Order: sequence, then C-alpha cells, then structure tokens
Amino acid sequence: MTGNPGRRQSERTLWAKLQGNRNWLGFWYMLPAIGILVLFLAYPLFLGVWLSFTDTKIGRAGEFIGFENYEWLWDDSVFWVSVFNTLLYTIVASAAKFGIGLYLALLLNKRLPFKALIRALVLIPFIVPTVLSAIAFWWIYDSQFSILSWSLRKLGWISANIDFLGDPWNARWSTIFANVWRGVPFIAITLLAGLQTVSPSLYEAATLDGATPWQRFRHITYPLLTPIIAVVMTFSVLFTFTDFQLIWALTRGGPVNATHLMATLSYQRAIIAGQLGEGAAISTAMIPFLLAAIGIAWYGLQTRKWQQGGSND
Repeated sequence: MTGNPGRRQSERTLWAKLQGNRNWLGFWYMLPAIGILVLFLAYPLFLGVWLSFTDTKIGRAGEFIGFENYEWLWDDSVFWVSVFNTLLYTIVASAAKFGIGLYLALLLNKRLPFKALIRALVLIPFIVPTVLSAIAFWWIYDSQFSILSWSLRKLGWISANIDFLGDPWNARWSTIFANVWRGVPFIAITLLAGLQTVSPSLYEAATLDGATPWQRFRHITYPLLTPIIAVVMTFSVLFTFTDFQLIWALTRGGPVNATHLMATLSYQRAIIAGQLGEGAAISTAMIPFLLAAIGIAWYGLQTRKWQQGGSND
C-alpha cells in the first residue's frame, strides 16, 4: 500500500526546511549538552527534592511522608545553627573576598615590576586542591604546633597558644579566613580581566578634566565593571554557600556544630547517619537561598542602574 505522494513530498520539503534552519541545527548541536545537564544536574536535583518528602534510609526504600522531614527540621536547633553559620560564612567571606579581590585587581592593573610573576603568585591559592589547603590550615591552626601561635608568642603578644579550632567563634572566623584565602584569586583575576577592557582614553580624558582617583573609580571603573561584578559575585556567593570540602576536611562541623554549614550537615545526616530523606530535606532547604542570589544578580544585570552606575531614568 502506497502513501499519498503529495504528503510525502510535503514531509520532504518540511525536512529540507528544518535542515536549512540555523535554529534547528543549533538545537541538534546543543542536544548532547542538554542530555548531560538533565542526567547529571536536573535528575539528581528532582530526585533529592522527592527524597526530602520520604523517610528513605540507606538500604531501605522509603515511603512518602509529606512535610514531616521539614517539620522536624523546623524544631531542630542544630539545623538552625547550620543556617546561621551558612549565612554568616557566606556574607562575611563573600564581602571580604570582593573587597580584597577588587583591591588586588586595581593594583595588578597598574604598571608594576614583575607583574606577570605577581599574577601567577596570586593564583596559587585558587589552583591548590581544596583538601590540601584545608590540611595546611589545619596545621596552621593546630592547638599545640600552630605557627601563628608560635609567632605571636615570640613577639610577646600572647602568653599561650590560641585555640583556633576548639573555640566556637574562633573556629568560625578561622574557616572564614581559609575560604577568603582560597577565593580571592578567582575574584581578583576575573575583575582584572574586566579592567583590561576599559579604554585608557577614558581615564586620560577624566584626568584632563581634573577628576580625582576616587572620581575616576566612581564614574568610570565602577560603572563599567558592574556587570562583571554581578556575575563574579553570584558565582562567589553560590560557591561559598554550598562549600563542603574545606569545612569537612578542616573541622567536620565542630566544635559542637559551630562550623556546620547546611551542606556539611546534610552530608552528615544523609550519608553518615543514613537518613537520606532528612539529609535531602536539608539540601532542598538550600534552594530558596540559592535562587534568591541568582535572582538578585539577574535583576542587576537587567537593570540599567547597575550596568551604568546611575539611575534607571
């Protein structure tokens, strides 16, 4: 039985048009990447959200229990400590990394001797594996053999070793400092790349008009850098908020949960304690914070005020 020749001709014509359509061709080129994103990002995300509504444990399939995991977390003091730690860790570390990174970028953008070598040295903290960095800081912060405590005692500034990782607040500031040390190079080099795109003629014209260094930064550098700042700080906030390796290798969330972040607490509850549903609920609770950070950055990139350093008028 033969089909309708007119219909077959129409299908061939449609297929020829689709083959000649650049958007359709682009879709086929993107399909492998879409498949990878779905398999390794979207599927684990939705699976984690689903597990948060079950009582699944390692080795035992769970049943749907609705919002019980979230209700239990609402009354869990350790969970709220981890939320506080995560927000403190993210806000303080991100602000410090931005300030130091911007200063280094402005410094490296000037004519300096051995500038290429200095740029390479600045990158060292970022390229060193996170676990090795954590081990190095663990030695630096050691309660008995700390090089910091030894140096301060030799200078006569302290009489006894500082308990960097044994005291709750000391441990919080110590982990924040370690994160800042690792994250500054990423921000500095990214902002430096943005500074390289600013035309020197703009600074020359401003100098001829009598602009001060602060005025040149405020009205030239900052407005032209704002789109890059929005992007790089979004990545910085996301990386800091979801940090796991540094904290787990350095403190395991101690002492007395003082450095537990939501990511480390989720791992402890889900993998070590075997409560997959509870751990998934903690991970899912991180999503609104991450969406808020992405939303703020997206709004900033779409707003002329951020991109031009002025009003939206």
